[in-house]
Amino acid sequence: MDKHLVSNFQHVDFSFISYIQICGIATVLLGSVVGLAIFKKWINDVQRINELQQTNLKAELEQLKSQVNPHFLFNTLNNLLVLTKTDPEKASAVLLGLSDLLRYQLYDSAREKIILSKDISFIHNYLALEKIRKNDFDYTIQTTGNMDSQLLPPFLFIPFVENAVKHGASTVGHTYLALDFSIKGKQLHFRSENSKPAVKHQTIGGLGLGNIKRRLELLYPDNHTLEITENPDRYIVNLTIPL
Repeated sequence: MDKHLVSNFQHVDFSFISYIQICGIATVLLGSVVGLAIFKKWINDVQRINELQQTNLKAELEQLKSQVNPHFLFNTLNNLLVLTKTDPEKASAVLLGLSDLLRYQLYDSAREKIILSKDISFIHNYLALEKIRKNDFDYTIQTTGNMDSQLLPPFLFIPFVENAVKHGASTVGHTYLALDFSIKGKQLHFRSENSKPAVKHQTIGGLGLGNIKRRLELLYPDNHTLEITENPDRYIVNLTIPL
């Protein structure tokens, strides 16, 4: 075979192989660039979705929180309306107490978190008003641990207290409500026990309990326990949340 022809064949073969190699490298580089761009877009999409979820979460929490205040105010004003007709002197005392509660709602509870002892004081003031409204009603609030050192979202417990008052203290005869706040390690245990009327009466509402259950799900997803036990003469709530 002619040496010149062999040289041409080798040159053509080498050029073809080089072309394939270059195309392969170019394809890998292009694929890497495209893959990196897609990965970067995916990361940005995930971040955007997370931001939207957090925004929606905060918005829903604020909405649920805002529903607690009017619900409490609605109940208290109903009580006040009754007292203005039956006992004006007590109505005046309730009105003064209500102004203190509203001050707390407008200023302290507007924060994302408040000192636990302030929320307990709010509950105490609320129950003191109920005591004025109904003499045959007793309540106790026990605390174990330093309540001044813990920060929690406001109004986590008042819906349970409102429910206890609505179905217990507002009924005829002697009624009671026992509350217990206990700090154990990095958990807060809350227990509420109230008496129930012998005869059930029809009530309208239930917004407060529905709200607080949803708030707990949003604030402490899979990290809290809520047990509600209803006996013939007692209604018991046990709540545990992390600190």
